[in-house]
Amino acid sequence: MSNLDGIRPCSEPVDRMRPEKVDLANSPLVRTRARAQSVDELTSNIRNVCGDFEIEPADVSTGRVIGDVSTISVSRFETAIVSLNAKRVLRDKRMIRRDPGEHLFLVVQDKGNCWIHQNETSVQLTPGDMYLVDSAHSSEFVYNGVDARQVSIHLPREEMLHRFGRVCTGGIAIDRGDPLFLAMRAVLTKIFSDDISVAPHHGEAFLSILGAYFHSVEHQEALRDRTSKGVLSRALSLIDRHAMDPDFGPQRLAELLQVSPRTLQRQFGMLGEPVGRRLLAVRLETARARLNAGDESSGRNTIAAVAYESGFNDLSYFYRAFRERFGMPPGDIRKKVSL
Repeated sequence: MSNLDGIRPCSEPVDRMRPEKVDLANSPLVRTRARAQSVDELTSNIRNVCGDFEIEPADVSTGRVIGDVSTISVSRFETAIVSLNAKRVLRDKRMIRRDPGEHLFLVVQDKGNCWIHQNETSVQLTPGDMYLVDSAHSSEFVYNGVDARQVSIHLPREEMLHRFGRVCTGGIAIDRGDPLFLAMRAVLTKIFSDDISVAPHHGEAFLSILGAYFHSVEHQEALRDRTSKGVLSRALSLIDRHAMDPDFGPQRLAELLQVSPRTLQRQFGMLGEPVGRRLLAVRLETARARLNAGDESSGRNTIAAVAYESGFNDLSYFYRAFRERFGMPPGDIRKKVSL
């Protein structure tokens, strides 16, 4: 469905003798004329252009929304202009099975606000923001009845995978603070400013900048991954070294690593256990090894001595934690050794 009626570039000719400063990050790309219509009609139009989505109106009792859906050609990519004041638009797994996703939708928030939920992440879009939606994954667009307009550039998913790899899939917010954000906005403004049917090289220029952005994202993720592994590796080493000190705990460990306690807990999340549980496990394993190692005739290897030397300063807690981990009290280990 292609309809250019009612759509015009937002930029007007500017007197070269009196140049105006354009806010590339926030200025709208297009203008549309939305109209009142039934939810079913707008849903049908969106499905014809974007695939299987479901609209929930802000006022269920009327079953109507104010909206519009049109398409234009941006380079060789079909682009949808969607205006609506619905409560939300949804695409779930049932819809994906019925209509498999073949595109990545580069959504540019052109007017109003919208929350996008995809792959357990939530991002709020304000005018000028961009988000790459993956149609192969469930997504939800929440407007809460606010009059909104989005420009959605449809990028063939397989081609994008071939160009950029999996970094471009799953839903990704384009960071407004990245210098490449402004470069992308500048190219989009150029594309939409004069002639809607732009030459292909404009589209290629945009994809080149998008590819540079993805490369930057991959580099940052790899750097964070290496940093995370470095923090976790040092944390495990420090636990092994200081576990026998009863005053050593997660707070002290975070101080030695020069990270926040929250960051430390997040790193240990990769192991599936909190910092405190890891520290307790090391102390209990140490205590069991010492109980298995010798007798208590000298008085230096009694259960109490072993507990204190393994980093416990509460004997009753030691007995309880030992039984919980090994299914028997520490005395049973001592009896087996004696026999």
